[in-house]
Amino acid sequence: MKVLVTGAAGFIGSAVCKKLLDRGDEVVGLDNINDYYDPALKYGRLSLLGISEGDVAWYKFSRSTIYESFSFIRMNLEDKQAMRMLFANGCFDAVINLGAQAGVRYSITNPDAYIESNIDGFINVLEGCRHNGVKHLVYASSSSVYGLNGKVPFSEHDGIAHPVSLYAATKKSNELMAHAYSKLYDLPTTGLRFFTVYGPWGRPDMSPFLFIDAILHDRPIKVFNNGDMLRDFTYIDDIVEGVVRILDVVPQGNGDWDEAHPDPATSPAPYRVYNIGNQRPTKLMDYIACIEQAIGREARKEFMPMQPGDVYQTYADSTALGEATGFKPDTQLQAGIDRTVAWFKEFYNL
Repeated sequence: MKVLVTGAAGFIGSAVCKKLLDRGDEVVGLDNINDYYDPALKYGRLSLLGISEGDVAWYKFSRSTIYESFSFIRMNLEDKQAMRMLFANGCFDAVINLGAQAGVRYSITNPDAYIESNIDGFINVLEGCRHNGVKHLVYASSSSVYGLNGKVPFSEHDGIAHPVSLYAATKKSNELMAHAYSKLYDLPTTGLRFFTVYGPWGRPDMSPFLFIDAILHDRPIKVFNNGDMLRDFTYIDDIVEGVVRILDVVPQGNGDWDEAHPDPATSPAPYRVYNIGNQRPTKLMDYIACIEQAIGREARKEFMPMQPGDVYQTYADSTALGEATGFKPDTQLQAGIDRTVAWFKEFYNL
């Protein structure tokens, strides 16, 4: 199978590329390698796929020195003409869209970046799939779409009408746009709501990276909402396993659809949404304790109020994912944190 993976230099995207390549798929990776965070980390991920920084250039395909079936191109999702040419010439069987502007807090100060990448870019992906015979589009959504929903665990069958950040609103918009294309053009689409992904090669704006870096360099960490928060931390390997397995589960449409009681997770069209979460919400202070144990040092803590756009808790119901794929995330938090700290020390030569 030939698969286009957008966001291929990203935390999840690079790991998904490796998983697909290791199982024998042909993969084309796309990323704009922007400076939202240190590009050196993105190039480091690409190097594991056999793509060197010196060989990367705009609109040029780079061939992997490790995987014969992998090539990479630097490009913006929002570049309509370039995306049309990529799809027209690519002959992709499937697309995994992980390219997006991430981050809840950044969306408050830089909203334009989210519209350009997450809305304009996503419509180009949908149009490319529609016009070029793509058999399945899998795309990243987010647990942040649940917003003000206080019913836990979060279920795909619940409504998501009240996002509390522009980032969440763009991800909800992606789900709505995908459904429209599934219904209008019979394009199979699957949205995946990721829950607080962490692990080696993670993003520097996420709390595992921020906390590990601060503790190792004897700086205080900022603990929001005075530590009274819960997160469903999901290890990167579990996320990748879920993404690749769901790629092979092409939605067919819900034959039992009841329009009088519509189910937000399904449709009579070939459309589906799944949670991918560990189903173990962890108190923020317990999570910090795991990092302290892995490092062997207690953190200096600055307790702060809740930040705009944040939610009190996330908690995934991943039952539907398990029923569809036979897989549920199960990595224990301490084990995942231990691996993350070990990677951090090695990568930064600490």
